[in-house]
Amino acid sequence: MPVSSGASGVSGASTTTPNLLTASELIAAYAAGELSPVEATRAALDSIAEHDGTYNAYCLVDEDSATKQAQESEERWQQGNPLGLLDGVPTSIKDMFLTAGWPTVRGSKCISADQKWEVDAPVTARLREHGSVFVGKTTTPELGWKGVTDSPLCGVTRNPWNPELTPGGSSGGSSAAVALGMGQLSVGTDGGGSVRIPASFSGIAGFKPTHGRIPMYPASPFGALGHAGPMARSIDDIALMMDVLALPDSRDPSALPPPVASYRDAVRRDVRGLIAAFSPDLGYVNVDPEVAALVREAVEALHDAGLHVEQTDPGFSDPAESFDVLWSTGAAKWLDTFPAELAGEVDPGLQVVWEHGKKFSASDYLTANGNRAELGIHMGQFHTSYDVLITPTMPIQPFEAGHDVPPGSDYPNWPSWTQFSYPFNMTQQPAASVPVGFTKSGLPVGLQVVGPRHSDDLVLAVCRLLESIRPWNDTLPPPLQGA
Repeated sequence: MPVSSGASGVSGASTTTPNLLTASELIAAYAAGELSPVEATRAALDSIAEHDGTYNAYCLVDEDSATKQAQESEERWQQGNPLGLLDGVPTSIKDMFLTAGWPTVRGSKCISADQKWEVDAPVTARLREHGSVFVGKTTTPELGWKGVTDSPLCGVTRNPWNPELTPGGSSGGSSAAVALGMGQLSVGTDGGGSVRIPASFSGIAGFKPTHGRIPMYPASPFGALGHAGPMARSIDDIALMMDVLALPDSRDPSALPPPVASYRDAVRRDVRGLIAAFSPDLGYVNVDPEVAALVREAVEALHDAGLHVEQTDPGFSDPAESFDVLWSTGAAKWLDTFPAELAGEVDPGLQVVWEHGKKFSASDYLTANGNRAELGIHMGQFHTSYDVLITPTMPIQPFEAGHDVPPGSDYPNWPSWTQFSYPFNMTQQPAASVPVGFTKSGLPVGLQVVGPRHSDDLVLAVCRLLESIRPWNDTLPPPLQGA
């Protein structure tokens, strides 16, 4: 049955399966003594045991460690001394982030799990410091290189709404885990849409903040394109995670200073009266009619709610060629560190990118980076007239799992069907995906909100307004219906 949401959802803790509550609801229930972290963690682990054999969201599950962490959290709550903002919340980590005590092989057969794993990445460290219960690591394509989630090492990850289809990627394991109640929160990477694509395809919220807002270590091989981002089943949960993930870390020299205010408060700001540009196709994208219709309905609802919306395009051409140079050279540089004798173990599609990236010169890279900067300047000017830009998150519906592009389509590669996402990695702007409805075949559709650099709170506030007028997080994937 549907799960009630919002601040009043605590009262449902005794009647609703804990894994179907949001993180914000869990925290409120812990504080009220209505639920324990042990119960919540057990529910997440049970969901993993029941569903992950079909959906393959996890590449590692550590039940003993999660149970121990949950017991320690329960003791802290009983003593009235929670460790931090996320104490006791079941959380997963994409297998791109270093996690002390667990291997980080990034979906690759070329990275040995048999070595010491003693370091936490910044996102992992902050989540640990705030008491998150780590249940496991989620699947990724090799090195997070594409917009779907499968790899020679971990196999194919599947969509929570239809296991024949892809959940998107490269953070598809994280999106499937969150959507299926296998942990309330997850954190992914986004170098060309890898948080927003699976958020849209899997029916959850995902956020790519301003570049540097969430510290990264080691540095992304994709340079200025690389971001980390939270994934959850409500915008309040995204804001809650941002108050943790945006904390500083000395290991990232490009990290921004700590935010001056709480995202949990800022996300509630009144955005009515602000001016939003709505671009249904960026002027060059071919959009599925069902996707286009659902996004337009949501935009009209935002306008009716008080956000002043004007339909206009931002006025740039598809930057695919420059993105290709930046992306493929980054991949090639990373793959050059692999042992030569293991080259044959690399995902065949990634092998093609490897060879392709080697063809570009330093001049090609600098030209592409210059184009990236010019695009950022253009969007900065655009936002002097419009507070936010709204687009579809994806131009297409989820397609058959195990393929890099929709079978039978004319798309040559994965970026060619993700035209709404990668431009805003190049500009380093904050961009979020929030669900807006379902197609006739029951597949989720996402809407993207993009803001000027450093306007992370504004982007989330617009998403929260949309969530408040068109609630979505009490609609569950088929495997959870009737829970």
